[in-house]
Amino acid sequence: MKYSGIGGQAVMEGIMMKNGDAYAVAVRKPDQEIMVETSSYSGVAQNKKIKKLPILRGVFSFVESLTLGLKSLTFSASFFEEEEEKEKKTDKKKEDFLMGMTVAASVVMAIGIFMILPYGISLLFRECISSQWLTALLEGILRLCIFLGYVAGISLMSDIKRVYMYHGAEHKCINCIEHGMDLTVENVRKSSRLHKRCGTSFLLIVMIVSILFFMLIRVDSPILRLVLRLALIPVIAGVSYEFIRLAGKSDNGLVNLLSKPGLLLQKITTREPDDAMIEVGIASVEAVFDWKTYVNEINGSQSGSVSVKETDTVRQTEGGS
Repeated sequence: MKYSGIGGQAVMEGIMMKNGDAYAVAVRKPDQEIMVETSSYSGVAQNKKIKKLPILRGVFSFVESLTLGLKSLTFSASFFEEEEEKEKKTDKKKEDFLMGMTVAASVVMAIGIFMILPYGISLLFRECISSQWLTALLEGILRLCIFLGYVAGISLMSDIKRVYMYHGAEHKCINCIEHGMDLTVENVRKSSRLHKRCGTSFLLIVMIVSILFFMLIRVDSPILRLVLRLALIPVIAGVSYEFIRLAGKSDNGLVNLLSKPGLLLQKITTREPDDAMIEVGIASVEAVFDWKTYVNEINGSQSGSVSVKETDTVRQTEGGS
């Protein structure tokens, strides 16, 4: 498997694919036509040197993924709004402001539910658990349970089930080209719906890394412990990103083993798509990525490697004769 650098996200009845600064959102409209919009997004930080620094690039990537993901989701939802809602126009500045506020609110809610809530519950056990190490472990277990419960709970919603199917189509399209196959419905259909660079895996790694980090906080004040936990969130996100980035480029046995929990969780957050959904994924990829050249390069390098091995074998045989 060769790293392509392309990534994406499922949206309402569609898929967003991003390659560098270019991205495309493909949506299956109510009339069954596939609508594709392409644009560019350079991110929240314009300094490319800063964006390449380890750990920091993970923080920027997380914020940018939230922003672009919400923007793509809003675009896809616009095709399914009631007519009177479509007629309401919002100027660009107001739209950007509302987008920023929504992203900020989403981050605050996530921190409250997955960080502060487990910490608050763990404090209820401080009378019977004197060890801060065990309290931090309990907090981490609670955080994992809340996260897994949330993922499993929303998977029961009919609308989310379809989003998860598009999520599967997104992964299958990327896996198809990264394994050197032409991007056709048939090839995508037989590709895996699980991928090591998935955002689901990233969030699970965040939960696990947070347990390890928070166990190192050894202060008596509950308020100070909470402040330190909040301060470490960007670092945890950055470290988790570095692992996901490595996993996407490596076939190392240890890395593959550590990636297993995230892949298992993806069996909940992805579903097998139908052919119509796969067609949407293909349209999104083709709008931002030259997969034909990429696949030819993979197959060319693989055939070159085989030729070299065959030549070496012939030489060894001739030398032994």
